[in-house]
Amino acid sequence: MKRKGYPLSTLVYFVGVTIFLCGWSSLDSNAYGYEGKKALPPRAIVVAPEYTGVVVGEGEDVSVDLIVRNRGRSDEDINLTLASVPKGWEARIKTYSFDVTGVHVASDSSKTLTFKAEPGKEVGPGKYKFLIKGSTKDGKLTSSSQVIVTVKKKGKEKESDGVEISTSYPVLEGPTDAKFEFSLEVKNKLDKDTIFNLGYEAPKEWEVRFKPAYEEKYFSSLRIKANQSATMAVEVKPYLLAEPGKYPVQIKVGSSEAKAEAKLSVVLTGTYKLDAGTPDGLLSLNAFQGKQANLSFYVKNTGSATQSNIKFLSFKPENWKVEFKPEKIETLAPGELKQVEVSITPADQALVGDYSVTLNVKGEKASKQLELRTTVKASTAWGGIGIGIILLVVAGLVGLFFGLGRR
Repeated sequence: MKRKGYPLSTLVYFVGVTIFLCGWSSLDSNAYGYEGKKALPPRAIVVAPEYTGVVVGEGEDVSVDLIVRNRGRSDEDINLTLASVPKGWEARIKTYSFDVTGVHVASDSSKTLTFKAEPGKEVGPGKYKFLIKGSTKDGKLTSSSQVIVTVKKKGKEKESDGVEISTSYPVLEGPTDAKFEFSLEVKNKLDKDTIFNLGYEAPKEWEVRFKPAYEEKYFSSLRIKANQSATMAVEVKPYLLAEPGKYPVQIKVGSSEAKAEAKLSVVLTGTYKLDAGTPDGLLSLNAFQGKQANLSFYVKNTGSATQSNIKFLSFKPENWKVEFKPEKIETLAPGELKQVEVSITPADQALVGDYSVTLNVKGEKASKQLELRTTVKASTAWGGIGIGIILLVVAGLVGLFFGLGRR
């Protein structure tokens, strides 16, 4: 069975109509675009910030979108400058990664940049005007705009409402050569995660460092989640030559939106050190059985705190006697030196030879030991008896010799 087709004339008609409609549509679109371009002025630019007036607190940066628009029929290269920047401020026009001094903008389109201003420490409350200027590459077109920044003084109560510092032990006491570690809890009372910078005020030559509790790493800022707390340790190391007394250490925690301070105190009792020795540096002594031998030694306070109630102890062989004069030192000021007499009496039955006698100088928070080598010698009485015996023996021998000679 043959398939019935359309006549050739009918096919030609449909193809012709299709080509006509496509051509008309393309022509109409081009005509529309041409008419749209024709409606634009030959050249026109606009440089304007998204917000012409902003209010910030003291010390806060300003960041505003800057829109650069080309309303003309031709593409433009537009130069950008900050024609006026108030004293004490640093300002620039930038993208997300670098500063910008010019931008290419196609016809009937726009580019968005960022106007950034940072105040110096001397900038106080008031109104500050920034003038922004844009011009075409040939200088025939210009556009100016301004941003007025109002800086308001931050209230201390408002700042302290955003962050809180607390500690259970704000005062620590100890010797000058010790390290003091405070535990602080910092609470972020803001409704967003915040990075808080850490700072301090302490006496000159003191070291203050911030670290996690029970860890030996240090940091200078602390990130705390919204409405949560974080615990940190503050390590304080006094100046080694600091005099005993009470010293303040002020801890500062702050961000651009909140600040708080904590007052800590370190009470230095000074360093506790004792030294002891003999004037000639010798730690040896000769003694006889049952006879008292004497030795002088000194005790010196080499710390920065006064030592009180210094006592003397001894570790000696059995049945030996060791006595001190004076028996104790009531007080010894820093740098002060006192002399002590010690008498050592070996036991009557002590054998001849070397013995060790340890002297312990014990203060309230420091001590010092001296180890004496004590040499026990035979008693002089036994020496005399020995000589007498020898003489008697010699005399007997002489008498015997003469008696035998007469025979």
